[in-house]
Amino acid sequence: MNLSDDDQLMARERAIRDRVRALSEDARQTFYHRLRKEARDPDTYAVLNYLMLAGLHHYYLGRWWRGTANLVVFLAGVAIALTTAPFIGAGLVVLVFVIELPQLFRAQRIVAEYNLALQERL
Repeated sequence: MNLSDDDQLMARERAIRDRVRALSEDARQTFYHRLRKEARDPDTYAVLNYLMLAGLHHYYLGRWWRGTANLVVFLAGVAIALTTAPFIGAGLVVLVFVIELPQLFRAQRIVAEYNLALQERL
């Protein structure tokens, strides 16, 4: 039987909770302290994506290469649109927008997966 993505996330959350419960009090406090410091907020991610500042939401999650690639393509599109070939430049900006738009609608899930991976590492 295949579990849905939501079921898989919930199963991972339960497994982490069980593992954290088994920790000593000091280890549990350390875990939660680091988690509070390093966990990411889905609303902040969504706002950075919504502003369409071409990749800032990737930087927020530490995905430097993807954020840089988006930013470079976006800025190149703006520069080209304002100088030599407006349609090509606008096309690059629209391309970044089309690629990033689905992430706006998946912000809660993307950040939940990031935070779960963080908890598993901790």
